[in-house]
Formats: sequence, C-alpha cells, structure tokens
Amino acid sequence: MRRPLSRREMLGIMAGLGVAGCDAKQPKAGMLGRMERVNRRVESFLLSDKEITAGDITPPMAFPSYHVAPGTPVMPDGWQLIVSGTGVAKPLALTLDELMKLPSKTFRIEHHCVEGWSAIAEWTGVPLYEVARLAGLKDTSASGKDVAYVEFRSFDVPRGWTRGYWSSWDRASALHPQTLLAYGMNGKPLTPAYGAPLKVYSPVKLGYKNVKYLSEVNFLDVETGGYWENSGYEWFGGV
Repeated sequence: MRRPLSRREMLGIMAGLGVAGCDAKQPKAGMLGRMERVNRRVESFLLSDKEITAGDITPPMAFPSYHVAPGTPVMPDGWQLIVSGTGVAKPLALTLDELMKLPSKTFRIEHHCVEGWSAIAEWTGVPLYEVARLAGLKDTSASGKDVAYVEFRSFDVPRGWTRGYWSSWDRASALHPQTLLAYGMNGKPLTPAYGAPLKVYSPVKLGYKNVKYLSEVNFLDVETGGYWENSGYEWFGGV
C-alpha cells in the first residue's frame, strides 16, 4: 500500500499546480486574493499537532545568517520580551533569565527557505504555549472575540524604518507543541548572527515566518501582515 503524502509533499504538488506557492508575488494581481484564500484554507487543514522530526544537523555554513538591518542587530540594553495583546489577561515583560527558568524543550528542526535551501539545527527554548499559559491566553468563548492571530515583532530594524521586522501567524501554528521561543542553537547560547537573545522557531513555518531578535509577542483578534507578507509573500507560510 502506498504511504500517505506528507504535508510538505502535498504542498509541493499544489505549488506545481499554482495553488500553494511559497512566494505569492508570482501570480497575476487579479488572482492573488483568491489564491491566498485557498492557500490558507488548505494549509490550515493540513496542519497537524504531531511532532515533526528531522535528520542530522547540517554544518554551520549550511545555515546562512540573515537580517534586514544594515548591520547585525545587538540586544538593546534592558531588553525584555513583551507579551501582550487583546487575547491575554496578564501582559508580561520577561527577561532572558526569567524565560530560561520556564520549562524548556529541545527539538531538531529542518529550516526551509523560499530561496530553495534547507538546513537542520537543534533548537532549545520555551514552548510558546507555556508563555501563553503564563499570560492567561483567552479562548474564544471567554473573550467574546476570536483570538486567532499571534504577532511576532523584532528589534531588527531596516534602514529608514521606525519599527522592526515582524510576522503574524495563525494561532494553531503558534501553539504547535514544537513552536519555541528559542535561546539556544546546537547546544550553545544563541548568537547575534542567528537572532540572539531570542527567536521564534517552528517546524511548521517557512524561514521568513520565524522572527529573529524577538521583542514582542502579541495575541490578537486581527491579522497584522508581516515584513515580507506585505510585499506579496504568502501569509500562512506553512511547511
């Protein structure tokens, strides 16, 4: 009996049919809205909370460093992770030491970039669901609103901008068991080249959705787009 297609294989087939491309700038403008809606429905349906495993860790040179600021961002003095939004009952401001005292997990995750390369690293950090619980994340029935989105903001600021890189996710992906607020990579503290002191990382999202140099996590009832998403990249960005 033939094995079932994986989520990534299914998305690859759909991309070949023009239904679920990683870079939504390719379709004609008139098709973009319809294709984006189809992508979101299909990728949401294919999302599973099962653990995703990866193979051997790849050499460091296989994992390029990337940021949008003119130089490598450096952690601001007095940095704290701000956790807020309409979807939480108890907004938080957490130092790195406080985050590192929370329950942690380590996962080996395969990174997929829209440029066509992949790499594997081991990431250590706090599962986002732990921080959501600490902040009193509201459910839909309790809040009266659909807290369906999670926004991640960064201190990686492009030249001429007043605010940094950001991305917004669907709630289910953000609360996936392997979505981490990562402060360690391959058994060592995260370095500035890869997003120190903290980055969001998950095996269910493409690379541009995994925000480095994390400064804010906001649980919201509205979608806020993203740095690349507002330029035409697919919003869901699932793997």
